[in-house]
Amino acid sequence: MPKLSATEPVLHPGASVVNSTLGAWVEVGEGARILNSTFEDYAYCDRFADIANTTVGRFSNIAAMTRIGPTDHPFAHAAQHHFLYRSSYYWDDAQDDPAFFAARTARRTTLGADCWIGHGAVIKPDVTIGIGAIVASGAVVTRDVAPFMIVAGVPALPLRARFAPHICDRLLALAWWDWDHDRLRSALDDFRRLKAEDFLERYEVTA
Repeated sequence: MPKLSATEPVLHPGASVVNSTLGAWVEVGEGARILNSTFEDYAYCDRFADIANTTVGRFSNIAAMTRIGPTDHPFAHAAQHHFLYRSSYYWDDAQDDPAFFAARTARRTTLGADCWIGHGAVIKPDVTIGIGAIVASGAVVTRDVAPFMIVAGVPALPLRARFAPHICDRLLALAWWDWDHDRLRSALDDFRRLKAEDFLERYEVTA
């Protein structure tokens, strides 16, 4: 396993990154495809994730075989096939449709900091996944997900929050995901051994 770096993302074999920005300590799994997206610091995706037109927040955890921001076909027209917008593939005298691609790219998906996207989940365009939320394996998310909420199913529905509301509010206020690299390291043992409420008790005063 290559060591992660503050200066260069780790791209595993077969990964494709097009028109995208990758931050510090970022890892892109084998065969993953990243298009028109931003990976903020510490975000990663596992094998064969397919991510388009998405802002991936700091510390986002994206499992294998996921599909985030999948692009749509023009289903209101007489035909849905991509000859409508990839027309140059089919005729020498036809151009691709730039307006269609611009509209598609503008439909952004947003993943909040430290969210966890389970294996095989699908998250549709124009959806925001809140900070610390969990999307269960195989879920299809068509609506926004609140911070620290666990959702599952097709379509995905809320199951429960990870924490009581007052703990969620305190975590949002603490915003450990904005700490610098050295501060994260100094708190590593506490991240490992303390439950959320105990961690808050220890770090809220010095936040």
